[in-house]
Amino acid sequence: MDSSLPNLSPAVLAPIDVAALQQAGGSSHPPRILILYGALRPESYSRKLGLEAQRLLEAMGVETRVFDPHDLPVLDSVPVTHPKVQELRALSMWSEGQVWVSPERHGAPSAVFKNQIDWLPLEEGGMRPTQGRTLAVLQVCGGSQSFNVVNALRLLGRWMRMVTIPNQSSVPKAWQEFDADGRMKPSAYYDRVVDVMEELVKFTWLVRDRSAYLTDRYSERKGDLAAQALAAASGAADRAESA
Repeated sequence: MDSSLPNLSPAVLAPIDVAALQQAGGSSHPPRILILYGALRPESYSRKLGLEAQRLLEAMGVETRVFDPHDLPVLDSVPVTHPKVQELRALSMWSEGQVWVSPERHGAPSAVFKNQIDWLPLEEGGMRPTQGRTLAVLQVCGGSQSFNVVNALRLLGRWMRMVTIPNQSSVPKAWQEFDADGRMKPSAYYDRVVDVMEELVKFTWLVRDRSAYLTDRYSERKGDLAAQALAAASGAADRAESA
């Protein structure tokens, strides 16, 4: 992948001030961001936008992964042991933040994109592959600018218990915004993508070492306490029977 950023103004892009965001004594490794996109065709503009986001994130000192949705089966058509399902879940667990990019299909995110989210459980074996992670949402439009998809992705992000950043990007007439090499052309839309990625990196530095505390819930602590009490009572009854 060509990692150059010819449309970026280096004098304007300020380095991420890690010291201003990092928790004292917190993690020092580069933030880990997973990028998901929502189309399979070779000329997928959601993929092109995802790769543009990847270039920007890596220029900001981030470690990235892009999940390829090809060969990911439809939800529940195969066991969760399927290699592509395991790959997706492992990448989500690895991530500390995510970028979601989808085209608009009939006013909503594409089935290809939604299928990826549907394969991610809220909880599995005591682990939560999305909770507490930061999230940036982007969409590409075939026609005039719309916000249907980014709004829907925000709902999904909330459902998946993620920290969705305030900024977002919607690219209208996406076929006009990329050159023959698949690179995004300079425009206000490109600048917005830079804004969104910059904000995502800042929020990820700010949140990642605090996510466990931020997502610690009264109702879940209450449930854990009730489960412990039930287990203790069951153990006492077993001991009484064996005495």
